[in-house]
Amino acid sequence: MNLVDQATKYMFFTGKGGVGKTSVSCAIAIALADTGKRVLLVSTDPASNLDEVLHVALSSTPTSVPGVVGLDALNIDPEAAAREYRERLITPYRGLLPEASLKSMEEQLSGSCTTEIAAFDEFARLLGDADKTANYDHVIFDTAPTGHTMRLLSLPKSWTTFIEGNTTGTSCLGPLAGLQQQQDTYASSVRTLMDGARTTLVLVSRPEQTALREAANTSAELREIGVANQCLVLNGVLNGATTGDAIGSAFATRGQSAVQSMPKELTKLPTQEILLSARALIGVEALRNMFKSELSVTAHDQHSTTDELPPPLLNIVDELEKSGKGVIMTMGKGGVGKTSIAAAIAVELARRGHPVHLSTTDPAAHISWVVDNPLPLLTISRIDPSEETKAYQDEVMQTAGSNLDEEGRALLDEDLRSPCTEEVAVFRSFANVMAKGQAGFVVLDTAPTGHTILLLDAAQAYHKEVLRQSSNMPDAVINLLPRLRDPEFTRILIVTLPEATPVHEAKRLQEDLARADIHPFAWIINQSLSPVQTRNAVLVARQQNEKLYMDEVKQLANRVAIVPWLLEAPTHSSGLDKLLGGKTQLKSMVR
Repeated sequence: MNLVDQATKYMFFTGKGGVGKTSVSCAIAIALADTGKRVLLVSTDPASNLDEVLHVALSSTPTSVPGVVGLDALNIDPEAAAREYRERLITPYRGLLPEASLKSMEEQLSGSCTTEIAAFDEFARLLGDADKTANYDHVIFDTAPTGHTMRLLSLPKSWTTFIEGNTTGTSCLGPLAGLQQQQDTYASSVRTLMDGARTTLVLVSRPEQTALREAANTSAELREIGVANQCLVLNGVLNGATTGDAIGSAFATRGQSAVQSMPKELTKLPTQEILLSARALIGVEALRNMFKSELSVTAHDQHSTTDELPPPLLNIVDELEKSGKGVIMTMGKGGVGKTSIAAAIAVELARRGHPVHLSTTDPAAHISWVVDNPLPLLTISRIDPSEETKAYQDEVMQTAGSNLDEEGRALLDEDLRSPCTEEVAVFRSFANVMAKGQAGFVVLDTAPTGHTILLLDAAQAYHKEVLRQSSNMPDAVINLLPRLRDPEFTRILIVTLPEATPVHEAKRLQEDLARADIHPFAWIINQSLSPVQTRNAVLVARQQNEKLYMDEVKQLANRVAIVPWLLEAPTHSSGLDKLLGGKTQLKSMVR
């Protein structure tokens, strides 16, 4: 399969975090533009790094990409979209309603539900309004990691269904007029997504078991909502001599084994392979070389200020244990190994005799894939959006709806079918899991950066509401933001890879956290090749290129730990202890 030859008007690139969606979508966009096509590249990721990859400052309006004739790019900025959305809804009432009423409307539209629907509106117009993209031959969407993207792609149908069945003219966002203005666009978006002649869904995966399993799940879920024209990109396939090289052989063998045992749903899809690059795929020229059958393995001339490696993850666990309880959160870009790191810490603390609750806020995370044999002191849960929404709807109907008449209960039930209800339910569950840290350890694996930032933004937005009506809020919600800000209660571990994009995204995450008065406890450099021995030319080049980014992390973090690339993937409980390392283990691996 050749994606460039088979490109449709609309193309969505999705998959597990860290599989290379941005690199692949950018490379395809450049390749199409180089054939003379007019291309619009759009990022729907709240933590977009298109700017860095393309070396251009982007906004919410199309910007020409230097060095590529015919290519424009933009980022859908949720906050900017929310401001425009609020103004669009409130402007018609200025001069007609009292100032107090306008202020009340602004407050009602200041929550994260508004942020989501506003960003979705921008996405829907690009997909459902033909006039918006009439000047382009192709519109390519670089999406957020799987969970966030599934939510985005399901919204056209969800909001269309809600609007069509609504009898009150209101929603959690206030009057439905603002949404009904978009109803035709939403309906058009649904038709476009389901039209295989116009839309292609590109599942991007590394040749790794967890990434391929997530891609298979995504494929099935997308088919359920009618998105059937799909294909698969296997990114990061190792090519080169590995004889007599344990690390190189393991890297290649692990990839081959994962591909050979991939879920049957994926084996039926048209597939394109892309070789593992020896260098960061940043800048137009590097992206133009992405599809070459042979890649340059020349390392950049980068010099580390020191070759001393950070201590192992075990040292961080020793420090975390001293508190005896509290919340430990792993954060970072998708695909950096947050789930595995969180699971390894949780299992180790439970082995040491502490009660531990391990959970995740990532809609696409599957902790059971990593922890297959939990310990007696370890409990595991998952904040499942559909389950939490159903539980929340039942709770509200049994409490707020208990004293209503039949008509009132019908109206309340209708309001609870709004897509915004899911966000409130997930937020409430997040607060409840955090509260468990009062009685023992809670280890929380968070969603990729953009989704997590939106969750923390929701915490701040809800906290403002708490200050106004604390008597109506559960204790877990009232105390959520103070607990997040308390370094004695919550310890945040930023997980990254020793590569440009994960480190720079983690830096932005740390800055966003600081604005909310939340400060990380430590940084974890995961899957590093620096401590291991290899003669494979591509891996050696990647090894040398790690040094610059390891130095950046040392400048950004109070504490740093390193986890080496392992011969065997830590996909089960028995392999998690290898992530912890130890002085003996690391010393034996150092070149």
